[in-house]
Amino acid sequence: MTLKQTVETALKQNPDIMLARLDEEKLRQGVRVALDPFIPKLVVGSGLAYTDGFPMSIDGSAPSVVQAHIVQDIFNRQQSLAVAQAKEDARGAALATTGKRDEIVYRTASLYLDAERAVRLVELARKQADSLQKVLETVQTQVREGRALPLAEKNSAASVAHARQTAELLDDDVATSETALAMALGFSAEDRVAPVSAERPTPSIPKSEEEAMQAALDANKDLRRLESQIASKQLEMRGVKAQRLPRADLVAQYSLLANFNNYAEYFNRFQRNNEQIGMSFQVPLAVGPGVGAQVAQVETDISHLKIDLSNARNRLRSDLQQSFRNVHKSETGVEVARLDLDAAREQLSVLLAQMQEGRATLRQVEEARIAENDKWMAFYDAQYAMERARWSVLRLTGTLLAVVETQ
Repeated sequence: MTLKQTVETALKQNPDIMLARLDEEKLRQGVRVALDPFIPKLVVGSGLAYTDGFPMSIDGSAPSVVQAHIVQDIFNRQQSLAVAQAKEDARGAALATTGKRDEIVYRTASLYLDAERAVRLVELARKQADSLQKVLETVQTQVREGRALPLAEKNSAASVAHARQTAELLDDDVATSETALAMALGFSAEDRVAPVSAERPTPSIPKSEEEAMQAALDANKDLRRLESQIASKQLEMRGVKAQRLPRADLVAQYSLLANFNNYAEYFNRFQRNNEQIGMSFQVPLAVGPGVGAQVAQVETDISHLKIDLSNARNRLRSDLQQSFRNVHKSETGVEVARLDLDAAREQLSVLLAQMQEGRATLRQVEEARIAENDKWMAFYDAQYAMERARWSVLRLTGTLLAVVETQ
């Protein structure tokens, strides 16, 4: 897969993303649960009974053939604030899902880099092993001709063995990286996702640290989530205090009565169909000390969240400053590695020309190839370090996904 394909697949199938979306959906449904008391509810049943003597109540209602009840909250400030809190919690869950999405994008991109790096390094390691094998064959010829000591052959053989061992270890790294990438995309541990070998443009980052800092503070989902949690707790505190306020409920009833319950014998007038509609009022006069304790608990939670928010801002600033320093260091590392590589390639070109003129041996040329391979490895490592450092800046500023989609 290409980098863009891996990120798109991860956003669809990554288990952590799917869990975050389930949590978000649960809290979205919580809004409907909180709104439920304000929705009229109709209950139809029967209080059917035979009466001998005075008609008594059944579950608090007069005996009836059919009865219906409608209940709905009209004014309930505590429940209204609970609805507002549920909406704020749902908003916070959406922010958490977005934050998890950004985290998964960065993790997937990092795993993609690891797999890509492992593939390139194993290719260089195999080339190096081939070059060392040619050196060994040259040394063996020199030993047979008496122009080199047997010790040189043993040293060359050991170098070949080390190079092949390194290539095998790197093969294992490739398998591990590709398996980790597959699991990040929601596939099983038996699957492997291989990166497509292709040149990518260097991801651009904000020109200045101050610009990046402002973008990070504006876009960081962890900060927005903590702010949402504080707002939710403030609504919860207001809801606790609202227990002291009166409430009003709509109440409506219907009953179908029957003569066999002796209503005509004990009441002046009997009517089969009976309706009633009204409001139920409750005025709390003494709510007890629990309300004050609950308010104090919520205030403690709010203070805790405010400290977390301050710490998160400081961590964000520190991480962004460190990421910019890493970008500068990695850019310097790439330049140094490039100069070393240019020198090694030039040296190899010189030796190839000298070998054609008979002034350099094959052994010298192959040793120069080995040195060039080492410089290539260092150059690739420097490039990957620079790309990872730039992606870290983009992750903190919330623009990594937009940049990856253009790759």
